[in-house]
Amino acid sequence: MSEEDRPSPDPVRDMSPDQFRKWGGEVVEWVARYLETVEELPVMAQVRPGDIRSQLPQSPPEGGESMEAILADLDRIIVPGITHWNHPSFFAYFPSSAAGAGILGEMLSAALNVNGMVWKTSPSATELESTVLDWLRQMIGLSADFQGIVYDTTSVGTFHALTAARNAIPEWDVAENGVAGPDAPRLTLYTSEHAHSSVEKGALAIGLGRRGVRKIPVDSEYRMDVAALEAAIQKDRAAGFRPFCVSATVGTTSTTSIDPVDRIADVTEREGLWLHVDAAYAGAAAILPERADILSGCNRADSFVMNPHKWMFTPIEFTAFYTRRPDALRAAFSLVPEYLKTAEDASVTNYMDYGIQLGRRFRSLKLWMVMRYFGVDGFRSLLGEHMRLARLFASFVEQDSRFEIAAPVPFSTVCFRLRTGDDDNSRLMERVNATGKIFISHTRVDDRFTLRFSIGNVKTEERHVRDAWDLIASEAG
Repeated sequence: MSEEDRPSPDPVRDMSPDQFRKWGGEVVEWVARYLETVEELPVMAQVRPGDIRSQLPQSPPEGGESMEAILADLDRIIVPGITHWNHPSFFAYFPSSAAGAGILGEMLSAALNVNGMVWKTSPSATELESTVLDWLRQMIGLSADFQGIVYDTTSVGTFHALTAARNAIPEWDVAENGVAGPDAPRLTLYTSEHAHSSVEKGALAIGLGRRGVRKIPVDSEYRMDVAALEAAIQKDRAAGFRPFCVSATVGTTSTTSIDPVDRIADVTEREGLWLHVDAAYAGAAAILPERADILSGCNRADSFVMNPHKWMFTPIEFTAFYTRRPDALRAAFSLVPEYLKTAEDASVTNYMDYGIQLGRRFRSLKLWMVMRYFGVDGFRSLLGEHMRLARLFASFVEQDSRFEIAAPVPFSTVCFRLRTGDDDNSRLMERVNATGKIFISHTRVDDRFTLRFSIGNVKTEERHVRDAWDLIASEAG
């Protein structure tokens, strides 16, 4: 027997069950302590570029290290460089907080470590995903025509929607012929000038280029102008372009405005275009019976996407994608080599057929646990409270003559600004964030620097909102 064929005298092994119990307990205690004391930490990381990397070795460790040392460096090096999305005074972007049940769900998913690429590789992963997405569909009022699938982010969901829409064009076989060539149609996509950047990124990814994207103007409440949409479609048809898709938004990124989906659907149905709806942030609000109207027209869409990892307290990443045309989605992505064929294929859903990924994490487990922990009533209570707190914050802004509300407040995000110039607003944001007490972000509305205050953390209370306003008002001078 050669030296290479001899067994190692002392191969490295994984943790024993007893070691795992010990360190698992330590990590759970660490997480519990973190969640208990997160308010004591600065919301935004108070470090400079390169500070974290400079404390890390330039080369990987030659030998294994102790869990004591690893956890000590977590506290010493990593935590100071964390911007704490789980902090109740995180009011930037769209908050994404992880409820305890979801954190435990992530842990269990990691322990099970299944790959749900086909039904056979983990039947529970496939069937729980189908069930959880059906529960969510019912909660927000989408019709039973929609079939769901979990992706990681809305950007990826939008990419899949645009790909399916492109491949569904009847007069050109994109899967066979690609998007280039003298006979290929010159495709055009339509979206609001306030739509998320993922729409344009998706267009780049599927070969349209920026010249294939039409950004439609908005009205006084920052909603897509349907007359302008119709005019753009007709202009493109006359110029020899092939319109194929409209992407509408329920809860735009800057102002959370709601595009008139019903009227847009009138256009897409008449013109034979795919209608995609991005409700990443605001879709959750439809769980409230009094806000079910926000999804008016969405049952006419071909595809729809929302993020439980934004306003449903599910650890990132989790995007729920729905389509009324699953066959078109499957046709765009299904490619089954011999080694992935199974005897059950004809009678089950294999989610690998509905996306670019082959390997798929057991994401549905964490949402299942969050849904069961809170129940529909729990979600309604929290979302309703967040919208009340947004109205309260807006009232503080309106009562201070130095400030103004910059856009309507349909959900839990308030766009506001000092009445003075852009530089004053920018400096105010920097001063406020530098305190470490809160974190707010900005956008541009009507080409003016505008502050955004978004409420959505599972632990945010009225005291956090009042303290935030007191700090903003004080720093405004």
